[in-house]
Amino acid sequence: MAKATRKKPAVTEIDAPADARTAAQSHFRTLRLGTPFQPRIDALARTDDWYNWAGYRAPHSLWDEELEYFAIRSQAALFDISPMTKYRIEGSDAEAFLNRVTLRDVAKLKPGRVHYTAWCDDAGFVLDDGTLFRLSPTRFRLCSQERHLPWLLDSAIGSEVTVEEETEAVGGLALQGPTSFAVLVDAGFAGVDKLKIFDLAEFPHDGGTVTISRTGFTGDLGYELFVPAEKALSLWDRLMIAGELRGIRAIGYTALNRARLEAGLIVANADFTTAEHAIRTDRLRMPDEIGLGFMIDLEKGHFNGRRAILEARTKRKLRHVLVGLEIEGNIPAEHAIVYYKKSQEVGLVSAAMWSPMAKRNIALASLKRPFGDTMVEDLWVEIYAMRELQYQKLMKRAKVVQRPFIKLDRRTANPPADF
Repeated sequence: MAKATRKKPAVTEIDAPADARTAAQSHFRTLRLGTPFQPRIDALARTDDWYNWAGYRAPHSLWDEELEYFAIRSQAALFDISPMTKYRIEGSDAEAFLNRVTLRDVAKLKPGRVHYTAWCDDAGFVLDDGTLFRLSPTRFRLCSQERHLPWLLDSAIGSEVTVEEETEAVGGLALQGPTSFAVLVDAGFAGVDKLKIFDLAEFPHDGGTVTISRTGFTGDLGYELFVPAEKALSLWDRLMIAGELRGIRAIGYTALNRARLEAGLIVANADFTTAEHAIRTDRLRMPDEIGLGFMIDLEKGHFNGRRAILEARTKRKLRHVLVGLEIEGNIPAEHAIVYYKKSQEVGLVSAAMWSPMAKRNIALASLKRPFGDTMVEDLWVEIYAMRELQYQKLMKRAKVVQRPFIKLDRRTANPPADF
């Protein structure tokens, strides 16, 4: 039974000391939540460039967004992924439950492995995408961009399964870049060389354990580490000390976002609108419309949205396609409109950059079929570039190209090289 306690009378703003009044008046300027790694991140922040990630204070950049990007591609970059929503799902029916709510066949996911997946509503529209970690035969961790606890709990009714959000209880780090493997070896994680792409294992740390998976969001050699919140700072310090001679640097989201674009990876509510956030019906997307059709396993039996997805495929009801574009010139086409023959509007760019690795002007765009599908010629983007304090309209030719825009052999090399 819950225990009721009497609260002390609140101090009014008039009675409060001046410092307290100032804090009360400026509380809206400070995001409410800090991650388990926040003390270390705050100490490194030089740009004071923050954004709201699910209520957490997260950095766009920490010291220099350009150099932070190159830290990913030339050394080792450390990024705090703790705000990512994390669910612990376990029980004798956990596999069957996850098989019913996600697109891929969970029975094929062995303990000690990770796969990228997505889940849909009953109409076949994507609710979110994320990673599913199989920690044991009956225990999983599902990581996602958005929060889905009520939906997961409702979906679990009648199953021998427990679903619990552990976002605040578990700290997460992404360690990415060519020297990331060497940093882990130097930090004393014996046996990390045995991890192949999408493998995971537990390693001793500070009287407990840390889960390390060979996964990431950069298209580079990299790992993700999950640790109980109370052990987070000791893990951060262990990695930073070990990585000092390997060029380890903490980074913000802007650098990560550039790397993921080069890898051709999509972000929920940036490259597509999730079903729960869409206000207009024409913003809804099926997996095949955002490049996630490869996940769909029609052989595994029923799953959320199966009937609608199958009908859309057989009756050719798919309306959109997400494509990679190569654009002439070197001016990024962020949020540019895509045209056919410079006159007919056919889509919109969701992410764009000049890629230092690919040496190309690249973008992701959502187009109305058949454009980008069977019709890929004579596509143009409308870019507004600043020229001497005045915007100039530029029409640049766009070519549909395969993703990823770059492919690095070190990402999948076994064992990884000791850079």
